[in-house]
Parts: sequence; C-alpha cells; structure tokens
Amino acid sequence: MLFLVYCSLIISFLQYDECIEDCDKAVERGRELRADFKMVARALTRKGTALAKLAKNSKDYDIAIETFQKALTEHRNPDTLKRLNEAEKAKKDLEQQEYYDPKLADEEREKGNETFKQQKYPEAIKHYNEAIRRNPKDARVYSNRAACYTKLGAMPEGLKDAEKCIELDPTFTKGYTRKGAVQFFMKEYEKAMETYQAGLKLDPNNQELLDGIRRCVEQINKANRGDISQEDLQEKQSKAMQDPEIQNILTDPIMRQVLMDFQENPRAAQDHLKDPGVAQKIQKLINAGIVQTR
Repeated sequence: MLFLVYCSLIISFLQYDECIEDCDKAVERGRELRADFKMVARALTRKGTALAKLAKNSKDYDIAIETFQKALTEHRNPDTLKRLNEAEKAKKDLEQQEYYDPKLADEEREKGNETFKQQKYPEAIKHYNEAIRRNPKDARVYSNRAACYTKLGAMPEGLKDAEKCIELDPTFTKGYTRKGAVQFFMKEYEKAMETYQAGLKLDPNNQELLDGIRRCVEQINKANRGDISQEDLQEKQSKAMQDPEIQNILTDPIMRQVLMDFQENPRAAQDHLKDPGVAQKIQKLINAGIVQTR
C-alpha cells in the first residue's frame, strides 16, 4: 500500500489536491487487490481529511462528510468517526455564519411580535425560529418565543427558551419573568419564587416580578392551609419527589431522624428546628407538600 504512505506524506506538506488524487488511486488499487477493508478505510479517511481542509463552503464539507461515511462503511474506526463529527460541526458552524444577519433577524422578530399580538402563536413561533437562525445570540427572541410556548401550553419548550434567554443575557429581567411564569403554570411555585427573586436582585422595583412573587406566596400559603384538592396535592408531591434536592433531603440520615421525631417525639423535633439548616430543609418539604402541618 505504497499509495497510503505517499498520500500521508503529502498531507504533511499540505498538498491536499495531490493527496486526494493519490487516495483515490490507493482505493482503486486496494479493491483490485482485494486488500484489507481497514486499508481502504484508511485511504478514504485521509481523502476526507484533505477534502475537509480544502472546504470553503457547505457543499465542500458535504463531499468530505460523504467520504468519511464511506470510510466507516469499510471499517468503523474511532478516528474516522471523530473526523466525521468534526466535519459535520464545521459545516454547521459555516452555515450559521453564512446565514447570520442581525438586520433580517430583527425584521423577523418584529413580525413575530405582530403575530403574537394577534394571538397567532404558531405563526409567531415560525418568525421567532427564523430570527434565531439569523441571530442565535439575541436573548430577546428566546424570551418572546418562550411567551408563545407558554400560551400554547408547551411548558418544557418555554422553560428551555427562558433559561437560554437568561444564559445569553443574565441582566435581562424579562428572562426571569418568563421562566418564573412557566414554573408557576407547572405548579412549581417554590422554584418560580426563587426565579422571581433572582430577577428582583437586578431590578428591585420590577412590578411583573413582584406580582409573580405575590402569586407564588398565595399558592404556597393555600397549599399549607390545606386549601388544595387531593388530586393537586398528589400531583405536587409526585413532582417534588422527582426533584434532586428533595430526594437528597429525604435520603439524608439526619433528616430521616428529624422526620421520625416529628411523628414520635414532637419535643425533640422542636429542638431540631433551632438548627437553621434543618429548619430550611423542613420548610422545603412543607412547601413541596411532602410534610403537612395540619
């Protein structure tokens, strides 16, 4: 397999066109001689590497990607798979750069805003999708799309967009109101209140955030008073049991003893509450509906 040695040397000297030609000859000769599949795959991998180095647009990357895929059908080599993934990522990044246009993104965002006002939420999402493709770093679009998803009842998608909004711009308070609203509608009142409080650190007088906290407090107090249906209570408890923080509290040996004392030794339980850390965990369990005070 002299061709393989030669094309490897050519890659080292950045003579990619000649390398591609020699790799093709190596593959052709290898098939004639019924060479080991690994050798043919190696030649195809080197050809793909050279093609990726020469790529200037997405179509060029398509040819490199196709070559790596052919190599993998000959022999599934980890290095080839790694190079394929790198070429696919490079193609995606290049396409994003080619498509990037903040001006068109703003136009699409405005179109989305107009259709949102008309309560045409699916149509608004299409405009926001296009705005994100044109400018994926604009936190405002994720905030607006989160509002659309909330209106449509698609809470997981809305939560994801709200979190992306905060990630892109942690100082943009709208992201916190969006996230808090989604969590509120998901009946995760404690989490929603934490989100609203995080937003208030940036803008202490923000009325949306203040109203959000008020609504959360009302719901938490309502649950603590027992003004909640058994069905809602069970749903709340079920969600709480999926929360890693609640799971950690319930599996903590010290907290298990505290909870046992609440049932069997109320006086000892009161002593436990003098510890701020324990008291805070108990309050979390009460808010989650796991521990009931009535």
